Amino acid sequence: MGVAIVTGASKGLGRALAAGLAARGWDLVLDARTAAVLEESAAAVRAHGTRVVAVPGDVTDAAHRAELVAAARRLGGLDLLVSNASVLGVEPLVRLDALPLDGLRAAFETNAVAALGLVQEGLPLLRESGAGAVVVVSSDAAVKPYRTWGGYGASKAALDLLAAVLTVEEPGLRVWAVDPGDMATDLYAAAVPDLMDPPPTPESVVPGFLALVEHRPASGRYAAAELVGVGR
Repeated sequence: MGVAIVTGASKGLGRALAAGLAARGWDLVLDARTAAVLEESAAAVRAHGTRVVAVPGDVTDAAHRAELVAAARRLGGLDLLVSNASVLGVEPLVRLDALPLDGLRAAFETNAVAALGLVQEGLPLLRESGAGAVVVVSSDAAVKPYRTWGGYGASKAALDLLAAVLTVEEPGLRVWAVDPGDMATDLYAAAVPDLMDPPPTPESVVPGFLALVEHRPASGRYAAAELVGVGR
């Protein structure tokens, strides 16, 4: 298929997406902050028979972003960039009147600034691909005003707009912002610690992401649940 970078790939949606892509023949560069957990996930993904390189680090670090792209180059290029790494900024979530500004900055730094930085680093290879694509993992909090989700939602709204502008500025690429919906992840559990009924697993939304990558609809914003069957 090609070479993909997936950030936040040690668990949750990132790991599920990595496994789904590997099962379809993609070579992968995987990122996460915790080296041991990332390597464990990478070993599981390698069982699909593709090349998988684990590069631990923080996406807010420019040097780490350069390492990720360099690893993709060594695998042959970069055809797909999945910006999945996210932080809430503060846990548990709080109202805007109590939101620490450092927490807001942290959410923007990881969820928007670092995502753009990685695109900038990988753009030459994505252009060379001939079929380069960028997926940014968004949230319905980017478009709906949920109580206590203001800081996180604002960072995801910024990410959505960056993706939309990238679509205009790089017409040779496919650029998709995808809302996966609620999922049973560590991030969601930290945001909603008193949740009674668990949401769907990350694996349940992977088919939507894979349909997007395989059938390559127009650049834009999508909900993962709407994507199954795209192109069929």
